[in-house]
Amino acid sequence: NRVESIERVAENIQSLVPDARVAAAHGKMSETHLEKIMEDLLSGDIDVLVCTTIIETGLDVPNANTIIIENADTLGLSQLYQLKGRVGRSNRMAYAYFTYREGKILDSVAQKRLQAIREFTEFGAGFKIAMRDLEIRGAGNLLGKEQHGNMNLVGYDMYCSLLESAVAELKGEKSETSFDVNIDLKVSAYIPKSYIEDEILRMDMYKKIASITDEEDVLSVTDELIDRFGTFDKNVENLIDIAYIKSLCQTARISDVTQKDGFINFTIEDNINPKVIVDILADKSLKLMFSSGEKSYLSSKCSENILSNIKIILQKLVKLTT
Repeated sequence: NRVESIERVAENIQSLVPDARVAAAHGKMSETHLEKIMEDLLSGDIDVLVCTTIIETGLDVPNANTIIIENADTLGLSQLYQLKGRVGRSNRMAYAYFTYREGKILDSVAQKRLQAIREFTEFGAGFKIAMRDLEIRGAGNLLGKEQHGNMNLVGYDMYCSLLESAVAELKGEKSETSFDVNIDLKVSAYIPKSYIEDEILRMDMYKKIASITDEEDVLSVTDELIDRFGTFDKNVENLIDIAYIKSLCQTARISDVTQKDGFINFTIEDNINPKVIVDILADKSLKLMFSSGEKSYLSSKCSENILSNIKIILQKLVKLTT
């Protein structure tokens, strides 16, 4: 990946294989010269192209079946994945070789990158590569208090769900129909860094909490947290409760749970059975009010323990729905 030595490398390859048609390409070439080389490669007039990471994106050469990456330990994981994608773009068997200098001792980060690129080869592996890259490099403030809500409870969880659905569809598998649930409550819900210092472990627990679907999952995650990291504070408890509330909303067909002007509002999806609304309003212990309009919703006065009250209402809605 060094412009100053690329021509010498091309000459060495030419001397090793005299019959091969070898060319070099890099970003400092003129646009016209570079375009001509790429055209020759596409047409098959070049057997071996020695180049920098200029080919990382945007180049589709169906007849290229082998890539050898020199000093792969110095490149990022996503970059390696993009480079690997330059071959195997047709029905020809393709090979990608990731090399580093003989005798060089790799640091832990380089080892993890090369191990990850070796592991994730199946269809749809791009997202796994991106997540592993995030884990290796560190998630930074993504898991901090300032961004925990949108990332974990709306953005991150929904993105994973949409991606899994899309990959399943491309594979011809049946995916479950779901919709986004927005939780907007005035409660603090996150995993403090003081509780789980390691960012990778914290990311792992965020994912496990986000995947909660029932009370059994709640107990399982709670037990794991206590067993591995000790007793947690109210912030983590709220995070677990909100993840469970999201799952209840999916089943009960509630798209939004918002706190406003002393009330908790539950926005109802259009395809909910009207009988469910009639039955839930008949339960006087819940003290619910119903409002209709462009979006219909149920309302309940805020109680001291907001999350517990929300869970009770949603659990009863789920029973009526199922």
